Amino acid sequence: MRAPATVALEDLRKEPYASILCYPRASEAELESRVVELGGLGVEAVEFSGKGSASNVPVLGKGYVGIVVAAHLKGQRVALKMRRIDADRVSLQHEAEMLAKANSVQVGPRLLRHSNNFLLMQLIEGDLLPAWLEKGREKDAVRRVLTDVLGQCWRLDEAGLDHGELSKAPKHLTVDGVERAWIFDFETASDTRRPANVTAVCQYLFLGGGAVAKMANEVLGERDVGRIREALRFYKKERSPESFCSVQQICLC
Repeated sequence: MRAPATVALEDLRKEPYASILCYPRASEAELESRVVELGGLGVEAVEFSGKGSASNVPVLGKGYVGIVVAAHLKGQRVALKMRRIDADRVSLQHEAEMLAKANSVQVGPRLLRHSNNFLLMQLIEGDLLPAWLEKGREKDAVRRVLTDVLGQCWRLDEAGLDHGELSKAPKHLTVDGVERAWIFDFETASDTRRPANVTAVCQYLFLGGGAVAKMANEVLGERDVGRIREALRFYKKERSPESFCSVQQICLC
């Protein structure tokens, strides 16, 4: 893989960075349009670094909709999501709206600016939840982080915003250096379907057969699956602060 690099805006027209800006294939017209679009957002440079890879260039992340890198905006490092040319949507407008709604209840990285092809957000550095758990965290720290996750999911439910991907969340939950949890990727979120964030994340954290559920059980002690399912059924039927507190207590105490 290529070495990390910080590339000034005008140099994004050069390969291999042009093909990342217009991933997976660059045309001269699209490339020029996107460089101008980034300039209009105030981006001064883009950092190609991170554990991910796109066309052998290091990036922070690569998904079906976009490539995520770091960018420089008014002297600050921020996260930049770039819409893929082959994405199944024509713009990132919907994701920007959903992230703004999540921000209104203190969930998700802060949305800074956006355009059709780009989202500029607060840059969060940390570990994905599975990697964070693998480091052998203390019970109290795990309980604090998972309490934070459930609380954010409750606020999303109350706001009427369904994330849509939290039952399979290994890439959507990050823990930063001060052990704060962050929920990412609102590209498939909806404020029209019934929100199910608490039930979905509990399925992932406590009821699924995956690595995260196993690690959570190892640290916190074996969870009573029957009681969790019963509490979630009641929460789904009658969402209230009381039913949420019941779910939280049974899952984490």
